[in-house]
Amino acid sequence: MELNRVSLLCQDITRLWLQLKMVTDEIMQQESSLLCAADISPDLRKQFAFLSGGRGQNGSPIIIFPEYPAFGELEEQEFHNVLTYLTSVPSLSSTGVGFILVIDRRQDRWASVKGTLLRIAGSFPGNLQLVLVLRPTALFQRTISDIFFKLNKDEFKMKVPVIMLSSVTELHSYIDRTQLTQELGGTQEYCHEKWISHRTAIEGFALMVKKTAQTLQSFGTELAETELPNDVEATSNLLTLHTDKKDKMKEDLRIALCQGSRLLESINEPLLKDPDYTMNQDELENLATVQRLLGQLDETETAFDDFWDKHQTKLEQCLDLRHFEQNFREVRAHLDMVYDRLSGFSEVGISPAHVEHILKELTNHEERACEVLDRALTLACDADQLIEASHYAVDSILPKCSELRAVCDEINSILKAKKAYLLKAMELHQCLEKATKWCDDGIYLLASQPVDKCQSQDGAESALQEIENFLETPDQHKLTDLSGIWRDYESVLTQDFRDQVDKVFQKQLSIQEMFEKRRVSLKKLAAKQTRPVQPVAPRPEAIIKSPICPEAHREKTIEGDIINGNCRKGEINLQSDGSRHPSVSDEEENFAVLRRHVMNELLETERAYVEELLCVLEGYGAEMDNPAMAHLIPNTLLHKKDVLFGNMPEIYQFHKKTFLRELEAYTDYPELVGRCFLERMTDLQIYEKYCQNKPRSESLWRQCSDCAFFQECQKKLEHKLGLDSYLLKPVQRITKYQLLLKELLKYSKGCEGEDDLQEALSSILGILKAVNDSMHLIAITGYEGNLSDLGRLMMQGSFSVWTEHKKGHAKVKDLARFKPMQRHLFLHEKALLFCKKREENGEGYEKAPSYSFKHSLSMTAVGITENAKGDNKKFEVWCNSREEVFIVQAPTPEIKTSWVNEIRKVLTGQLKACREARQQKSSDQISQLTPTSTSLTLSPFKTTPKTLKKGEEKKTEPTAADPSTAVLLKNNDKVKGFSKASLSVDASEENDGYSSAEDPMNSDPEDEGGKKLSPGRYVVVADHDKNGPQELTVKSGDSVQLVREGDDGRWFVRNLRSNKEGWVPAANLLTLIGESKSSQSLSSSEGSGSGNLSTSSSCSETYTSFSDIKP
Repeated sequence: MELNRVSLLCQDITRLWLQLKMVTDEIMQQESSLLCAADISPDLRKQFAFLSGGRGQNGSPIIIFPEYPAFGELEEQEFHNVLTYLTSVPSLSSTGVGFILVIDRRQDRWASVKGTLLRIAGSFPGNLQLVLVLRPTALFQRTISDIFFKLNKDEFKMKVPVIMLSSVTELHSYIDRTQLTQELGGTQEYCHEKWISHRTAIEGFALMVKKTAQTLQSFGTELAETELPNDVEATSNLLTLHTDKKDKMKEDLRIALCQGSRLLESINEPLLKDPDYTMNQDELENLATVQRLLGQLDETETAFDDFWDKHQTKLEQCLDLRHFEQNFREVRAHLDMVYDRLSGFSEVGISPAHVEHILKELTNHEERACEVLDRALTLACDADQLIEASHYAVDSILPKCSELRAVCDEINSILKAKKAYLLKAMELHQCLEKATKWCDDGIYLLASQPVDKCQSQDGAESALQEIENFLETPDQHKLTDLSGIWRDYESVLTQDFRDQVDKVFQKQLSIQEMFEKRRVSLKKLAAKQTRPVQPVAPRPEAIIKSPICPEAHREKTIEGDIINGNCRKGEINLQSDGSRHPSVSDEEENFAVLRRHVMNELLETERAYVEELLCVLEGYGAEMDNPAMAHLIPNTLLHKKDVLFGNMPEIYQFHKKTFLRELEAYTDYPELVGRCFLERMTDLQIYEKYCQNKPRSESLWRQCSDCAFFQECQKKLEHKLGLDSYLLKPVQRITKYQLLLKELLKYSKGCEGEDDLQEALSSILGILKAVNDSMHLIAITGYEGNLSDLGRLMMQGSFSVWTEHKKGHAKVKDLARFKPMQRHLFLHEKALLFCKKREENGEGYEKAPSYSFKHSLSMTAVGITENAKGDNKKFEVWCNSREEVFIVQAPTPEIKTSWVNEIRKVLTGQLKACREARQQKSSDQISQLTPTSTSLTLSPFKTTPKTLKKGEEKKTEPTAADPSTAVLLKNNDKVKGFSKASLSVDASEENDGYSSAEDPMNSDPEDEGGKKLSPGRYVVVADHDKNGPQELTVKSGDSVQLVREGDDGRWFVRNLRSNKEGWVPAANLLTLIGESKSSQSLSSSEGSGSGNLSTSSSCSETYTSFSDIKP
């Protein structure tokens, strides 16, 4: 059908083109005189011959040769051109009869008459019918004319008669007076100039008509031979080009028609002036010629318009077709994308929240798909209009139109099916959730029934009634018909989903079995009065794992807390001597339920967090690049997108594409989720960058918070809270993780992933500390170097600082300083910075303090004294042989201890690195050393080496005078690689150093195997609850004093916080400070930072020897 329509259109265009060509050919084939009036206008204006417009009796045109004295002087070419032109003017029918020549020579001589006749006879180009000569009127010339005409008549060689007339009266007998001009006694009005003007205009108009017809024919040929383009742009350009050319053609036609109309008015002018005026034959022929040309122009224009209409219709339909094809390809591609995206919604989810999340994504996709579907249906309607307009390509348009509607219907049906599929899955998930909740509530009920009350008849009956009431729960809260589930939900039951249903169903059966057993037991108790038993209430940790006896919890009575989130559900007190009590598996099930609750909270909040980030980035971030919103953005906010949002896009991509998916993989194994955190710990460090940018973001927000842009975005998003609340979400999220991990760890005691959870918690806390430290670090001002060159920031905090200078009078002022300076210290791997904390101002993150740099100490030249001035919160940091000493007072002893330990780690790490470098460099010399000559030089001040005699050593005796500063010594008798090596101390004027026979960097690994009884102070690294009357309850971070060692891996200690004494496991303690007669000092360099290690001279080393330092 399409080919038929195209064929019919082409046939119409061809027919119209042939019609146009025929008309234009007719015009172009009209004979045109070789001579035009414009070409010989000067010769015509001499008026030696002219057409008066008169006619003879038989219609012969009359050419008059008026009196012209210079006739004999005319050139032959002039004469020939004029006569040729004059004979070409009348119509062919008139010229066929022959011309009548009227020669007026009344005032001339015979010689002139003779010359005229001879010239006419010799060169007249047309047919002659009659020659009338008005001979000279003078008597002599008339007589001569009569004589000589008769004698020379044969010389004229004319085939027509030549009649000699004596007067105009005789002339009137041959030609009617109305056909003669007034000079010849006639009544005809003749103006030679007007005649020349008309002839020139008519011939110019005829030439214009011919050229117009030729141009139209060429353009029509071009249009007829044009091939239709295959793309929109080319078709549009071609249509524009042809339209422009058509408009030019139409303008030429209009000009020609206007010129012809003016010429026609000029010819008809005498009639307008005098209605009785009678046109002569030549005027009538001129009028007919102009009318004929105008008619041809009208016919040509009509034919061209018809042809153009068809051609334009063809091009416009072609353009419509190309637009339709292009839009079809685009819409079809979008429909394919929608279809492919819909195909991806095949999940059934793992929980109602997950399905709801998928449904939300499907709804969002449906909204985007509706735009594509609307566009597709609109395109189909456009196609219908093309078909109704009898488009030549109906057979091509109709299938595409049908295809669009079919695909739209298919996508709509798929959307409905996917929604129904997900709703069906959600319905089953909700059933599973209700069943799971029923099981959990059952567990809580069983766990919350106190055994002591159940021993009485009333208590047993009450507990039994609770169980009966619970078991009467409506069936919609339980899975009653497994085969019905397989049948009703067959469409959504994947293998994983089946397994999930089976798991819940089996759990339900187990709970029902537990209830049945409990009910049987309670019925027995209700039937007879049992002896009441006094409950015992140890902590619930004893259920899971006891550090003293792992199997003891199976024999002991317990008290447990059953907690859902932060809500206490009940307490149970069970006894081991006869009455039924929960088994270990029951307790594990309880904790598993709690773990699942925490895991669900983690996943749900993670999904909500991802959605909130996306909402912020699309609702605010993307709108900052939207040109339509540009006028609402203040200048302060322009090009500040990265400042306002920081690396939030990076955080969103990580959580959306990586972290959320990996967390979901641990849905059924919450106790193992610590592995996920550990694997992604490096990625989670992106929060440090976000938090560092937060002050800048907060400042920018405060400047622009009231602008119309933020208000408009918030209105579109329908948010109750402003953008600043959502910019705080990442900070809140990274802190939320450690809370959730703590909860999981609490309910995962003894589980496979407990260690991973503990490590993950420590790592998250480390990230939070690093974030906090970096926030302080970026607030330092006045430091001229690069802070990154100082190495990793280990610790930071505020202290009271005194300074002492031992040399020089310039520093006497400092000796009198009694009031301490308040300084904020930053401990890096390579330097210790002293800064002054400035006042906090501003609001929000702008309220963060700033720090002015005051002083720095290189860690390669630093020494420490752990206790100073008898204050357990003070320690000394010094350099240059104690020429400059900083006495630092911490807010608490614990903070002081942690700083001393960290500085010790830095210095001993430098010491170890220095030793290894030295040993590698001189390994040959070290291998030849004997124990009697081995020593190390590690003092930061210059000393004179002392050679120790073989077997000589300085021993440090333990003392109880100051237990808080005691040194814990291990392996006092030998050091690996050294025998009785002495470490001398240079304590300056105050004897602040000490000497020790132990080198902790070279301790024997065999002696490190177990903890030996070493008096001193220890820090508790793990909580311990008393399990007996002689045990001591301690918390992580408590400081204890060792009293004595037991035989079963326990130590008897005194809690320095509560002053209570008791037994605790030795594994829960970490050496804090050992015994010594003096305070301790630690340094890692020799001299003024030389860092040389001597193995052949006496050793002067000032550092603290701790038994828990590992090489």
